[in-house]
Amino acid sequence: MRIVFMGTPAFAVPSLERLVAHGYRPVAVVTGPDRPRGRGQKHTPTPVKEAARRLGIETILQPESVKDPAFAAAVAALKPDLIVVVAYRILPPAVYQTARLGAFNLHGSLLPRYRGAAPIHRAVMAGETETGVTTFFLQEKVDTGNIILQKRLSIGPDETAGEVHDRMMELGADAVLETVRLIEAGRANATPQDDRLATPAPKIFKEEARIPWDRTAAEVHNHIRGLSPQPGAWTLHGDTLLKLYRSRRTEGAGTPGTVLEAGDRLVVACGEGAVEVVELQREGHRRLPAPDFLRGYPLREGDRLH
Repeated sequence: MRIVFMGTPAFAVPSLERLVAHGYRPVAVVTGPDRPRGRGQKHTPTPVKEAARRLGIETILQPESVKDPAFAAAVAALKPDLIVVVAYRILPPAVYQTARLGAFNLHGSLLPRYRGAAPIHRAVMAGETETGVTTFFLQEKVDTGNIILQKRLSIGPDETAGEVHDRMMELGADAVLETVRLIEAGRANATPQDDRLATPAPKIFKEEARIPWDRTAAEVHNHIRGLSPQPGAWTLHGDTLLKLYRSRRTEGAGTPGTVLEAGDRLVVACGEGAVEVVELQREGHRRLPAPDFLRGYPLREGDRLH
């Protein structure tokens, strides 16, 4: 079966590796262009491109625009039986309709819940105890195609979005392999999504990542872990931006954002209850456990974070 695999970030790499390991070597990989990355802004290949090279896949396409007719023509020239999409851009029909058996996407939620660009972040921020992955056939409206299969994944009470992401990409690889096998065997009995159950998971912008200290301790805790490690929940101490990466709920009360303890541990009041900040970072500095951070930064009991 002639497969074209499309993906860019690390999330997609286990899926590509799993396909190759089980005899489904793609005839081509499509990924994002090399971009300047890191402090030196050196042009660097995407994680998927690096994996494709390591796996010996020779044909690698890196279109600047998926809407360019030349890209659709290049995909069509590959004569794909199936297009597999894992964390890639939104494809126009002219591209995904070139596959004889269709094109499917791996999404990081139990659709139709959390449709959109940030399903893992949104699920953790909402305090969900379970999420999962869904494979579905592509159609023009994003994340609405018929569901092929789903796999469930628990979310721990203190687990960060990054930790869920890392477990999910392995579960997703299982789902991708199983989906390819179902399609190959003609047993992919896809079912329509119930749009009445749909919830959005839009991209998160910087202002939304600001910590809402006036909310309950549970909501603040979920906000912090749901944005960890990227883009990072943030707050201000005076004019200094602090990013918080780990927390836990604890006892305490006070004006929201007030530092209640700043000794052996860092405790901050919320609108109801308090959170202990476990790991944080001053802008331009390293992430540190709270006790180490407090030894090098002048945060005192009674200070306000805003």
